[in-house]
Amino acid sequence: MKTFSRRTFLGMAGLTGAGLCLGLPVGARAAQALPVTETRVQMGTYVGITVAGVSAMQAEEALGRAFAEVARLEAVFSRFDGASPVSELNRAGRLPDAPAELVTLVDRARRYGSLTDGAFDITVQPVVDLFRRNGNPRGTMHVDEADLKAARELVGLAHLQSGSGRLGFDRSGMGITLDGIAKGHIADMASAVLTAHGVTDHIVNAGGDIMVRGMKAPDTAWRVAVASPNGGASYPETVRLTECAIATSGTSEVYFDARHQHHHLITPVAGRSPASTGSVSVIAPTVMEADALATALSVIPPQDALRLVASLPGRACCIFTRDGRRFTSSNWATFA
Repeated sequence: MKTFSRRTFLGMAGLTGAGLCLGLPVGARAAQALPVTETRVQMGTYVGITVAGVSAMQAEEALGRAFAEVARLEAVFSRFDGASPVSELNRAGRLPDAPAELVTLVDRARRYGSLTDGAFDITVQPVVDLFRRNGNPRGTMHVDEADLKAARELVGLAHLQSGSGRLGFDRSGMGITLDGIAKGHIADMASAVLTAHGVTDHIVNAGGDIMVRGMKAPDTAWRVAVASPNGGASYPETVRLTECAIATSGTSEVYFDARHQHHHLITPVAGRSPASTGSVSVIAPTVMEADALATALSVIPPQDALRLVASLPGRACCIFTRDGRRFTSSNWATFA
């Protein structure tokens, strides 16, 4: 299970009504019924769901089913659960009877890898493991170049085989992490459960991966605050959303040295954490896509990230560098 960061804790505070925070909807109350919010610890973070415009009884039923779906899918995709199919794949190097949902998500991850020219790569786990073994969060981290080279040779979607209900690695020691796509996908599925139960106005916040459906109230869009790239309590961006998703990927959440030079965002080819980007927020039709794109855009130069987003209609992004510069896609302002 992951540890909770300060920003994650602040997100929890916001979701329970302590002011504007990451993913916190603000604005006028729905005329028909007050919004109902429930927050649980799932996927190693705080998952908060707010529903609007329905009775308390309908809200309770829908929320329970949505959280049950989160728990079900977490058991499939988590690398922190030793009994999950992902953990079994990483241990054994093959999974002959892989769940269909896992094979499908791996195939989608492969497509995002192709879309981003390799910037998104779920096989980067060996480098993450190397950083974690050598990490020194209160000091300087040293990684042996030979060890890094060996870990890099285990990275590459071409060495991950999938199809006909099977998954497998071509090279011993490989591993996958779905951290950059599964949480978003699970948020999408929780939203789908709510919609199927007649709750068409809602917001699902899975640790900053957020799906927005419908309206907060008649003529009132949901508002979502984007957290500071430095992990503080400030929120430099606020966007108004309906029928779309937003996800933020940043370097302040998981790091392996005191200066945050080595963190969980890693360039697959070089096996290094990017030095310049502080955080990337992406708006997209699904949380899965926003999640994957935010991860990928974090490890490439900002101008390349902007060009990629410009080629994808209906997507938008906001990038903060570690030295305080701000870059946005040309359509970001339409959500302000």
